[in-house]
Amino acid sequence: MAEAKTRPTGASVAGFIAGVGDAQRRADCQEVARRMRAATGAEAEMWGSSIVGFGRTLLTYADGRRSDWPIVGFSPRKNDLTLYLMAGFEDHAALMARLGRHKTGRSCLYLKRLSDVDLDVLQALIEASVAAMAGQRVPSDNVDRP
Repeated sequence: MAEAKTRPTGASVAGFIAGVGDAQRRADCQEVARRMRAATGAEAEMWGSSIVGFGRTLLTYADGRRSDWPIVGFSPRKNDLTLYLMAGFEDHAALMARLGRHKTGRSCLYLKRLSDVDLDVLQALIEASVAAMAGQRVPSDNVDRP
């Protein structure tokens, strides 16, 4: 069975964020990191080369394969700041309507910049996702379970 490609690397989160070329995107990353750390109580860690994650949950795929994944995380992509909120958005229509300019995927929230959204609503979404995943948290030393 193939190993997950996106795993904790031990790379420096501060170094990664400092390397974000656009000053506004870098500041947005610092703010999202602060908010996610506050919501999870977990330290940031690099997952792969471009995802900053907080806490861990165990995902089980349709084929039975299992893999650790961050409870919440983000990545400063070329076009958007992508937030990974594992609980998704289906149960949060009222918050989503008040958030501001955004796009979503299954559990991805795409933002051009934090100034486009209501930060209190964003914090509520992060906290709701963390709360929804609370029963699925795993210790950080359980990476690469069979």
